[in-house]
Amino acid sequence: GILRIWLGWSWLSAGWSKINSPAWTGENAGSAIKGFLNGTLAKAGGAYPEVHGWYASFVENIALPNSKVFSYLVAFGEFFAGLALIIGAFTLFAALGSVFMSLNYLYGGTSSSNPEMLVVGIFIVIFFLSAGYYGLDFYLMPFIQDKYNKLLYFLKDKKVLSDSFVKKIECHNKLQS
Repeated sequence: GILRIWLGWSWLSAGWSKINSPAWTGENAGSAIKGFLNGTLAKAGGAYPEVHGWYASFVENIALPNSKVFSYLVAFGEFFAGLALIIGAFTLFAALGSVFMSLNYLYGGTSSSNPEMLVVGIFIVIFFLSAGYYGLDFYLMPFIQDKYNKLLYFLKDKKVLSDSFVKKIECHNKLQS
């Protein structure tokens, strides 16, 4: 729980500062991320590049031309992943988002606290069932499981899913409980 909250606070505070920055989400949205992305491209050259060629290609051809969109995605992605981790809601998805963001910062040639955040995010993904126990997931997951089971049986009744497929899902659910 403590590591989940630490990771959440790290993302929440980073996202909040970006949301409140005109260079990320205001009248100059995209300018801050352009600087980061251009720095990434600069690290892709030389005899010993810090950035892989495939990632530099992604930055040059997709991220940089859409820097305003990516600026908003980064700012709000960090904020909402952090919020979800702090309150323990949809912990697995928030931790996967955290791992994805950390990997992108690392692939972009930035280390800072991202290696630690990556490791903690991976631990939360691996142990997500217990990581969300002290949080809203304790209440959300039974509700979601109930809705999922109702959808499963509805699709079975409508002959969208085969009986054998539903039995496999039921067996899997019994093994998890």
